[in-house]
Amino acid sequence: MHGARLRLRFALCFGLVLLAACSGREPDTRREVRLALAGEPPTLDPGLATDNVSHSVLINLFEGLTEFDADLRPIPAAAESWEVLDGGRVYLFHLKPGLRWSDGRPLSAVDFEYAWKRLLDPITASEYAYFLFDVENAAEYNRGEIKSPSAVGVRALSDLDLEVRLVRPTAYFPSLTTFVVTFPVRRDVIEDHGKLWTEPENMITNGPYVLETWDHEYRVVLGLNPNYAGRRPFVERVTFYMVEVEATALSLYETNDLEMVKLPPEAISAYRDSEEFVRYPFLRGTYYGFNVKKAPFNDVRVRRAFALAIDKSKLPEILQGGELPANSWVPKGMLAYNPGVGLAFDPARARALLAAAGYPEGRGFPEVTAVFNTTPENLLVAQYLQSQWKKNLGIEIGLDNMEWKFYLSRLSTDPPPIFRLGWGADFPDPDNFMSLFAGWSGVNQTGWSNAGYDEIIRRAAQETATVTRIELYDRAQRILCEEEVPIIPLYTSTVNMLVKRYLRGFVPNAMDIRYMKGLYYRHTRAGLPPLFRWAGLPNPGEAVR
Repeated sequence: MHGARLRLRFALCFGLVLLAACSGREPDTRREVRLALAGEPPTLDPGLATDNVSHSVLINLFEGLTEFDADLRPIPAAAESWEVLDGGRVYLFHLKPGLRWSDGRPLSAVDFEYAWKRLLDPITASEYAYFLFDVENAAEYNRGEIKSPSAVGVRALSDLDLEVRLVRPTAYFPSLTTFVVTFPVRRDVIEDHGKLWTEPENMITNGPYVLETWDHEYRVVLGLNPNYAGRRPFVERVTFYMVEVEATALSLYETNDLEMVKLPPEAISAYRDSEEFVRYPFLRGTYYGFNVKKAPFNDVRVRRAFALAIDKSKLPEILQGGELPANSWVPKGMLAYNPGVGLAFDPARARALLAAAGYPEGRGFPEVTAVFNTTPENLLVAQYLQSQWKKNLGIEIGLDNMEWKFYLSRLSTDPPPIFRLGWGADFPDPDNFMSLFAGWSGVNQTGWSNAGYDEIIRRAAQETATVTRIELYDRAQRILCEEEVPIIPLYTSTVNMLVKRYLRGFVPNAMDIRYMKGLYYRHTRAGLPPLFRWAGLPNPGEAVR
């Protein structure tokens, strides 16, 4: 007892000296993290969100059955465990007892059942409904061929047990349940408030945070969920500011108004040697898509010509972020990545195809505008492609950039003839990339569909032999990137960002998922000197009930 008291007194004296030495340097005690969003979230409805801006907020408001660990393996979240039955055709998820919504009501398996069937309901019109098409009768219900939601293969067996019946064995299914669209939502809240259920005064969540403030076009503020059953986060407040211009966000970081920021391309070289600089690979592909229903891109020869006319090897020099040029669609670091697939730079062949389509040296080619959302990277890429098509095809392409929310609206209502998009992994399996362009996909903006392609990726999804899966995806990629060419893959990304030295617990991953609940400032236990831990001082980041 005497020894413990002596250790405590000595540690406290040392702590006061250390605190005095550090005072004024860093906002260690504020327990707030501030970040920038590229724009206004189009929605905070998990069943309707399709973009990474909305998802960045939602993964901190809600919690699904599973979540990813640092190695992108699905681990229990709301689910305590799960069983795989009937040769992989049935999953039985067991929820953790004692989980509650932010208003104190118990979380139930019924909330998951409702959320999944709402996602699939044709009335919801969710672009991500296809995400659950592995579930028995899900696709048929979504298409209106089956009218009763009770036929869909998901049901709550009890308050804590959720049964999911699949059309076929799907080895990656637990990874699907980490994704936003599978998160639980409350029927009573949605029915009571309609489209306004996501406003702060109405929204009920089950994750570590609640929606405290949503000042549209300005900021989103998250506060602690008082009924979250997991370990209480050290960060009590997360503020997302909507900053469309990356250079402005960087200025806010430099003035200590943001703790984390993405670097614009022109700034990467200046910060590459900073101790706050972080770079990591990202399972995200960028492409230019064609609306194959609109001339002149309804002619596959024109689409191939545009793809062959781009020297993609110059893109890393332009973007300066460690990007990897790509002719194929499955990104490096994922099963079935094959750099030998796709159309490599060949301007002579491109000109021959264009001539065969009736536009020799670009003569007679109609006026076309390439549309993209506003970011420095997207502008640099668009200008480069514009110059490549002029130089190698003799075609003048106009450029038009749009704010993110309006851009998404344009793509969903009337996709332009040629447009820019990217795709980041929702789960680390090639099916997530290849099914994007399936005929049943709600986020396929190209208007293209191919029955043979669809059948191949269906077979690949249920195949258990790795070698066979790779062969199937190789064939599907050749259809997508060489034969039919509804898209031009350009590059796979890296993330280049700055993180304040005093912010700890940030664990980069190849899907760029940022769970705020794991962050802390360096004066918490994980960052304390051994003397503090030896003295038995409490961790400021530990739960206080």
